[in-house]
Amino acid sequence: MSKVSYNLPELSFKALYELPEAVFWFDKDARFFEVNPVACERWGYTREEFLQLTIFDVNPNMSPDIWEAHWTAKQEDASTFESTHRRKNGEIFPVDITDNFTTFEGEVYSCAIIRDITDRKRREAALRGALLEIKELKEKLEAENNYLQEEIKVQNNFGEIVSNSQNFKKILKQIEQVADTNSTVLVTGESGTGKELIARALHQLSQRSTRPMIKVNCAALPANLIESELFGHEKGAFTGAIISKTGKFELANGGTLFLDEIGEMPIELQPKLLRAIQEGEIEKVGGENVKKVDVRIIAATNRDLPKEIAEGNFREDLYYRLNVFPIHSIPLRKRKEDIPLLTRFFCEKLGNKLGRKITDIPNKVMDKLMDYDFPGNVRELENLIERGIIMSRGNKLNIGTWFNPKKKIIKKESFLSLEEVQRNHIIEVLKVTNWKVSGKNSAAEILGMRPTTLYSKIEKLEIKRSLDVRE
Repeated sequence: MSKVSYNLPELSFKALYELPEAVFWFDKDARFFEVNPVACERWGYTREEFLQLTIFDVNPNMSPDIWEAHWTAKQEDASTFESTHRRKNGEIFPVDITDNFTTFEGEVYSCAIIRDITDRKRREAALRGALLEIKELKEKLEAENNYLQEEIKVQNNFGEIVSNSQNFKKILKQIEQVADTNSTVLVTGESGTGKELIARALHQLSQRSTRPMIKVNCAALPANLIESELFGHEKGAFTGAIISKTGKFELANGGTLFLDEIGEMPIELQPKLLRAIQEGEIEKVGGENVKKVDVRIIAATNRDLPKEIAEGNFREDLYYRLNVFPIHSIPLRKRKEDIPLLTRFFCEKLGNKLGRKITDIPNKVMDKLMDYDFPGNVRELENLIERGIIMSRGNKLNIGTWFNPKKKIIKKESFLSLEEVQRNHIIEVLKVTNWKVSGKNSAAEILGMRPTTLYSKIEKLEIKRSLDVRE
């Protein structure tokens, strides 16, 4: 706002009274020297009342120290600033003050033109509120956009994986975390849970996606051929080796090697595989030269490898070399919310393959599918849907009467009563203590019971040493 300077002798009192803004004069002691009618009208005081007041009566922000500093510092130039004033009725309101210092009859006065800016402040507050609302809306939209981008990434950037399951999304997040690294990944899980799809997704999202992903099914090859399959062989290396062959490690150079069913790898070949993974070096069967390869390893198995190690079927050092970043693919029974989504997906995919168009999946069919635990997992569901499409006529899916999963019925006979459980447990403890009921290292001490309480239990449950016929 422009600064206005007034010289009191040049400004007649008539002109002062006709100004449309309130005008106050103060002396150096902060007392009112003069006011115009607009000030009286808007502040609610008469002129005579004003002349009995000081600036401290109308400006709650002003103090003697502030006034003294203001009087000393501002005499050279006009200044404009905002503050608050108080009307006679006590109402506090915002004001804009243009303050000038002038001399009249040898005395210095402060001449202030004061504007009520309540409406302006209200508009500014409304504008700030609108801007804040816009900012919050923008942040919300950005957050929603980020979330949707994550959802799109999760649902569409993982190859053929189809899932809306919260449980499975944790697996997709793991895929996303490790995909763009060169770390070895071990994918475990039951048969049919999509371990190969996870491997493909890891490759597609990696920096090696422009290079091939080579698959080796360790369970599908005879033990004497797996070494040749992995590392290749030279001509004449063994009977039937009439030409040289490039192995899968070499074919996957710069890309990804997927070792499916790694639990089936013969124990005698595992040291050579370990060396190839650790050193990045391979040697063809019958060859003498070592070749460097740059291969990212993804392995998968439905076996319990720690159990296989304990049984001597799998090398512990190879297991730890493969298990850098484990991903466990969950069975379909733990992601049942995906069954409707997968069913529709397979109806479209397999319908196109079989020349059928399935658009209607009856609720009874879906209920049967949801009630079934699918021990064969997604692969079993896919096969079932394919069979259903073959049997269906028209656009309605028919899975046939041959698929009629029974709900599991819990038989009462398969459970023991609480008394039977207690009785059997007490007998087992008594056997361990050679039927010593009380004292040190007794059954009562092991069971944490008073001996008298245990004696009562033995009597009530009709426990007799003669029952221990297999001792």
